[in-house]
Amino acid sequence: MATKHIFITGGVVSSLGKGLTTGSIGLLLESRGLRIRIQKLDPYINVDAGTMNPFQHGEVYVLDDGGECDLDLGHYERFTDAPLSRNSNITTGRIYSSVIAKERKGEYLGACVQVVPHVTDEIKSRIRQFDSKDVDVVLTEIGGTVGDIEGLPFLEAIRQFALDVGRDNCMFVHLTLLPHLRVSGELKTKPTQHSVGQLRQIGVQPDILICRTEMPMTRDMRDKIALFCNVQKDSVFEELDVPNTIYELPLMLTEQGLDDAIVKRLHIPSHNPHLDKWRNMVRTLVEAKEAVNIGVVGKYIELTDAYKSVYEALTHGGIAHGLKIRLNRISAETLTKESTPQALRGMHGILVPGGFGERGIEGKICAARYARESKIPYFGLCLGMQVAVIEFARNVAGLAGANSREFDAKTAHPVVWLMSDQQGIQNMGGTMRLGAEPCKLLDGSISRKAYGKETVFERHRHRYEFNNTYRELLKNHGMVIAGV
Repeated sequence: MATKHIFITGGVVSSLGKGLTTGSIGLLLESRGLRIRIQKLDPYINVDAGTMNPFQHGEVYVLDDGGECDLDLGHYERFTDAPLSRNSNITTGRIYSSVIAKERKGEYLGACVQVVPHVTDEIKSRIRQFDSKDVDVVLTEIGGTVGDIEGLPFLEAIRQFALDVGRDNCMFVHLTLLPHLRVSGELKTKPTQHSVGQLRQIGVQPDILICRTEMPMTRDMRDKIALFCNVQKDSVFEELDVPNTIYELPLMLTEQGLDDAIVKRLHIPSHNPHLDKWRNMVRTLVEAKEAVNIGVVGKYIELTDAYKSVYEALTHGGIAHGLKIRLNRISAETLTKESTPQALRGMHGILVPGGFGERGIEGKICAARYARESKIPYFGLCLGMQVAVIEFARNVAGLAGANSREFDAKTAHPVVWLMSDQQGIQNMGGTMRLGAEPCKLLDGSISRKAYGKETVFERHRHRYEFNNTYRELLKNHGMVIAGV
């Protein structure tokens, strides 16, 4: 069987949840015994997500191979077993870089290089990258919203792709919004009609519509959408806001028969979905009685996507122990020595995530000190580890003014400093220590007990590191360096 392709597009507004929907479809297909791959095509001109501000784009998700990707790839990993690499997130920047490099080498034989066919051909070659006898279905999410000018080459490419491989081998899923007007109590279908109309003008006819909505659709509304959007009535699906957790979404979609519709449309032989483990996981999460309070102290707290994978990892930790996680998001800029005890009172654990820049650093140091002195479990990720070292150096080892050279280039005690291989680097993109790195854990440490093995691999994304010049001094004052 030839590798089949599913393209997921979004309409009306951004941030509808295409990544969650794509991950859910992937999970449902895997549960039917199909081998899948997932990729995301992003229209922005950045080569990757590595230089983007979390306020604008959300977190940068790092893969084992060091790929700095869109946060939706985190959803793919949490929902499916599909392997991901830096090639699973293709941007306009990467497409144009490749096209320009080929033009400079003369590979286009003197042709005038154009969006069609040269850019679209490059996009199509990336879409095909996972085709093989070992892959049944490739899911490709198209970033952005239908109507965005920067997304047009990608939509044109998938239109052409359908002609290249035939409509039996690919299909289009469109995620759209049904706005709820609270004053009149109505769900409105017109934005969906316009969104699908824009797609059809480009030459892409959706096979399946998934309607994001706060309120249940009526049968009449479903029929109206099908009629005006030129799809079968049983190909219009409802994606209600889930009541408890995003992990209920695949169950909601399979109950409506979404995966049945997909395998039928693509003529894919498969068994019925096996979702018992997933249902049990969701049940554990929803029915957990006991809760723990976790304070997350960061500089991007007001934007939940900025620490998306951290929040989801905490949720998964709760599932593993049958606990609910009560997240308390605390802005590091609001913490002072005086305000910290009140802000963090009642926390069972304190987590300080990664970040860049000086803003909020002293507040994070206050959080680390409060955790240490109050004997509250503290988890420092990347910068969170660094501020814990700074706090310990200042307040336990007596190194007045200890700091990171990232924040104070003239500090007398640079307990955190620039990695040696980062000296003199000019380009910011893709030059940090990135991806999975080995760590040897100290026998008898809490870390070793938690992992249950000596050597582990965790993903890194940083330029600054612990200054080993201070290693023995801090150990002599009681710091346990549990992993190297």
